[in-house]
Amino acid sequence: MDVDKLISKLNWFYSLELNQVDFYNAQSKAFKGRYSSVVFERLTYIEQNHADRLGEKIKELGGKPTALGDIISPIIGKIAGELLSMTGLEDTLAVNIIIEQKAMKDYNDLIDRLHQDKYSDQELTKLLQSNFVDEHFHTEWFRTKIIAMKQYEFTAKHFSARTEMDPANQIIEDFLDNRTRSNPKRAKMIKPRPIKTVKW
Repeated sequence: MDVDKLISKLNWFYSLELNQVDFYNAQSKAFKGRYSSVVFERLTYIEQNHADRLGEKIKELGGKPTALGDIISPIIGKIAGELLSMTGLEDTLAVNIIIEQKAMKDYNDLIDRLHQDKYSDQELTKLLQSNFVDEHFHTEWFRTKIIAMKQYEFTAKHFSARTEMDPANQIIEDFLDNRTRSNPKRAKMIKPRPIKTVKW
């Protein structure tokens, strides 16, 4: 691959990473006060690091980070992040997975191409591989969070009136039921505390 084509490919990643910086920053603000806000804030930092390192590599190769990445991309990322966040966390995470998977595919394709061309810049290959791994971690966190949300939703829908309580209290109640069933005198001595339902 010639240097101009390589710079063009790296500029694509530079633009994508800057877009993700503003995308996750907007999501962090939209979900403020929640754990996911802190995760999005951390992702913003990681994606900014990707963009900075790619920008340095482009300059090292004699190129210039694209104007698209500097001007248009952050605006699109900010607006998209704000709009998407209005649909709720689950939809936001689903779209984030699609974007991260696109980045992973493109990183993987470029890494493969550099290997095929026996490109000698190991530092660049390592940078692309590191970015790929980060995008993979992000995708897996999003996927795990969606699964946890769906599991909670399923569990909440299928609670009976008796089990709609803190699981720790349910274990205690079951234990007391078994103990008092075997000894009716104990039933008078042990009075379970009132059980509060969990409020999220």
